[in-house]
Amino acid sequence: MRKMHLLAGLAVALLSSAALANQCPMDMKKIDEALSKNPTLSSEQMAEVKKLRAEGEALHKAGKHQESMDTLAKALKLLGS
Repeated sequence: MRKMHLLAGLAVALLSSAALANQCPMDMKKIDEALSKNPTLSSEQMAEVKKLRAEGEALHKAGKHQESMDTLAKALKLLGS
């Protein structure tokens, strides 16, 4: 019984990690699409969005998916998404 609980917990942890990992590329794609539509942002805002997007991708590649999603969410907010 104890092994079953342990295995169930491990499965949940692995699945949630995979779900977070898949969200990051979708957010990066949303940012890229919004940037390609020439949003009405100041040059400072545009630079900040690009910086946040790059940081989010680096965090994603480092396996820090929650931090990546938080960073990408800031960029999306600046874009009005």
